[in-house]
Amino acid sequence: MLRCKGRRSKVPGGRRRLLPASAALLLAGCGGPQSALVTAGREAEAVAGLFWIMLGGAVFIWVLVIGTAVYAAYIHPDPHRDRVARWFLLGGGVALPVAVLTALLVYGLLLMGSLRSEGEGLRLAVTGEQWWWRVSYSPEGGGDVVHSANEIRLPAGRRAELLLDSPDVIHSFWIPPLGGKMDMIPGRTTRLVLEPAEPGSYRGACAEYCGASHALMAFSVEVMEPAAFDAWLAREAEPAAAPTEAAARRGAELFHDVGCGACHAIRGTPAAGVIGPDLTHLASRATLAAGTLPMTRDALARWITDPQAVKPGARMPPFRALGKTRIADLAAFLAELQ
Repeated sequence: MLRCKGRRSKVPGGRRRLLPASAALLLAGCGGPQSALVTAGREAEAVAGLFWIMLGGAVFIWVLVIGTAVYAAYIHPDPHRDRVARWFLLGGGVALPVAVLTALLVYGLLLMGSLRSEGEGLRLAVTGEQWWWRVSYSPEGGGDVVHSANEIRLPAGRRAELLLDSPDVIHSFWIPPLGGKMDMIPGRTTRLVLEPAEPGSYRGACAEYCGASHALMAFSVEVMEPAAFDAWLAREAEPAAAPTEAAARRGAELFHDVGCGACHAIRGTPAAGVIGPDLTHLASRATLAAGTLPMTRDALARWITDPQAVKPGARMPPFRALGKTRIADLAAFLAELQ
């Protein structure tokens, strides 16, 4: 009996050690570059505030319901008078839900004005396509539109208006630390206003199932100091630099010879395609293929060889017939597009 009791006493201790580990694992999902609970923008703070208020209300109602059930089942299980039951149903079943839902509705509607207010400053046009992001910057004070893809950069402390659309299916644009979701609907332009609070790197994603590679449709978000952002945007508007490596020069010739410029644009070269992403400063981006691969030569060669193997359904054709040497030259050229 004593040995048996000793063995049993180990179980609660193991459970006590397991609880902190489980809690740490659970709370680990509350942070990171794609957490809506770690806010880095004015709009995200408003959305998070609404979440915590609704969570508090949900906990209060849960405690009230469970407390009532415990009271009715264990503390006072005897029948109640009709008058008490009637007032309980009217108060708890009608008046309380109407009051709580009305308050939440009014609070949410008041938030919408500030989240959608127009602001002077940077304007971005973001188009969600299967399965990548077309991004165009309209600088403050006018100037030429600057085209990019699969990456968004924003100045900290400045409001930016994002015009969102789609040419194919419904996508949903979402940068959790900076703001709420906004659908991208074919034939319609929707607006989202963001004001990042502090510099940092974040992750955005499509939050609406849009096809075979929906899960491979992410994008990086870099919030920069205003001066650094202005300098970056000025560099982004410049044409591509001429390749320096011998392999990159061969790759540049091959890029035009095999017709890559029919789909892709590289400013400063004859390539002026509008079907695929703009590649002028491709190598300066954090990732390749909308967050699917790191921006390395090996990843570029892998993508050129067989895009569908990396991203099922991708509309870029495979170029494995070029052979490893010529694909390596193409990758060398693209890797110099800083």
